[in-house]
Formats: sequence, C-alpha cells, structure tokens
Amino acid sequence: MLPLLVAVGVLLIARQAQTWADALVLGAGLVAALVAFERWTAGDVLRVALPCLVVSAAVWPYGVLAVGGDVQGAYYALAIVACLVVPELPRRRAQAAVAVGAYVAAVGTWGLLADGAPTAGGLVSLVIIPTGFTVALIGLRYPNKGFYDVVRELEEAREREAELAVVRERMRFASDLHDIQGHTLHVVKLKIALAQRLVTRDPARAEQELRETYDLVGETIAQARELAYGQRRLNLSAELENARHLFEAAGIHVRVDRPPDLGERADDLLGQVLRETTTNVLRHSRATLVHVAVTGDGLTVVNDGVVDDDDGQPTLRGLAALARRVSDDGGELTAEVADGRFRTSVRLPAPGRTARPSGAGPGGGAG
Repeated sequence: MLPLLVAVGVLLIARQAQTWADALVLGAGLVAALVAFERWTAGDVLRVALPCLVVSAAVWPYGVLAVGGDVQGAYYALAIVACLVVPELPRRRAQAAVAVGAYVAAVGTWGLLADGAPTAGGLVSLVIIPTGFTVALIGLRYPNKGFYDVVRELEEAREREAELAVVRERMRFASDLHDIQGHTLHVVKLKIALAQRLVTRDPARAEQELRETYDLVGETIAQARELAYGQRRLNLSAELENARHLFEAAGIHVRVDRPPDLGERADDLLGQVLRETTTNVLRHSRATLVHVAVTGDGLTVVNDGVVDDDDGQPTLRGLAALARRVSDDGGELTAEVADGRFRTSVRLPAPGRTARPSGAGPGGGAG
C-alpha cells in the first residue's frame, strides 16, 4: 500500500501546487500521512498520532485558502491520518470521527465563503466531497480494524500455544529426568548400604552389589543420553524385572502377575508409573509385601506397610505429573489406601479406541 499512497499523494500535489512553497506545504502533509501509515503497520500509530494530525490538519486550510483550485491534495493527508488514528483510539472514537468530519466541513465552508458568493459547484468540491471522503474513509477503517484485530489475536494465540508447547515439553523432560535419576539414586543408596553391611561378612556379595551399582549408574547415564536425544522408550518387561530385583534386595516379598504374551512390550506410561511407584514404596513405606499385576489395559501395584499422613490421605508426590499425562492420553491413574494397603492403579484406553479423558482419582504417592 505504501507505494500506492505515495504515488497518489505526489500526483495530487502536482495537480494542486502552483509554487514550490505550495508543494512544500502539501508535501509536509503527505509526509505526515506516510509516517502515520508506517507506524500503523508497526502497531504504534498512536505514538505519532498528535503531530501527524496537527500537520495534516494545518495543510487543509492552507490548501483551501492559500492555494485554491483543485483541493484534493490538501485534504488527502488529513483523510489518511484520521482514518488510521481514529479507529485506534482507546475511547471516544465516534466523537473523534464526528470532530474530524466537522473540521473538514467547517474549513471547506470557510473557503467557500471566502471566494465570494457560494456556488453549488464550490459547495460540492469544498465541503461535500472532502467531508464525505474523509468520513467514509474513517468508517471503512472500522471493519478493517476488526479484521486486523482478529489476525493479531490469532498470531498471539499461536505464540502462546508455541510457548505452552515448550513449557509442556520442558515439564515432560524434567519429569522423565526425575524418574531416571531419582529412582537410580535411591537404588544406589540402598545397594551401597547393603554392600557396607556385607563387606566384612560376605566380601564377594558386597563386591557383586558394588558391580551392580556401577552398572546401574552406567545404565542411568545411557538413559539420560537417550532422553536428551528423544530416543528413550521404557520396556515394561525390563521394568518388571528391575522392580522385582529391587524389592527382593530390600527384603520385600514381591509377587508379579503378568500376561504370557507381554514379550518385549514397550510402554512408556506404564513403565514410568511402575518405576515411580517402586521408588515410592522403597522410600515412603515399610512394606513387607508387594503385588504387581499387569493386565491388557493397565497396571496395579498393591503394598502393605502404609505410613499415613496426618490426615490419613495419601499424597501424589511424583505420581501427580504422571496422573496428568495418563489423563491426557484418555486413561486414569488412581492411588488410594484401603485396609492398611496402598493401591496404585493405572488404566489406559485400548489401542484403536477413542480415548475419553477422565480425571485422576484421589492421589497418593507412596504406600
């Protein structure tokens, strides 16, 4: 639009200006219009609204009273500036539009009367056309402004969506990193404590525990690297065996029920829930018995040795983020205390079925 505005403005000035002084004054109005247009495209037109309106408003009476002839070059700048500024005002836009129209009409009437006896041609060229053109241009800018407002809101919504996506990805990464390192550090602590007790009684077993600790740290480093490069996938069978070994190493009797066709099934959510639940049982309970049951659509972990909070209700702790992720996938994660046992259960929608989101049940982090 800018080249078009410049071309029309220069053409009108060339038609109206009779001297270099006229061209300079009318050119100042054109410059004010172009400055307002440039700031409007940047969304900052109100910062230059006042000087641009003053300059373009001063050019209009100069063109009528001092230049005369074809006055289109005189009100062109004011019409452009007003149509850009008035719809952007925070309030009293209608009053401002009426005021601009009245000013254009008043100046045109002044020029009409200054020429002597008014004529119908003078009334049309000095009052009706300039006033109508200016008011019509301002009026047409209102729906145009509504369109650009919608476009701007859509752009802002896209930016917010992009920011939220980044935040969600960071939270997911932090949650996965917590699952990897928190789980490993606690297991390393248990194994080192066990090795300390065995170092004098059974050095060979203590050495084995230290080797397993070393291997576990190396495995954790590899998992962290896979997580950083987006290659991490938890193997549910491996997580079940890992949980069994950890519970047995801690002196907890464990029973695992799993379908025979589980195979090398990779399921991130179930694997993460099992890993987090295992860590919670080891850290926050005095369990002696743990039952892990894997079904076609989920996983259940039940343990005894519950340590209740002050209000007797469990706290989700690390499972809270997993509960939200399960819910986002259309599943449900619940944690509850019943008959002195802590039960963590997760159900996921069957593959190929439309997931119906459901909220997580009453939360709990560890039995």
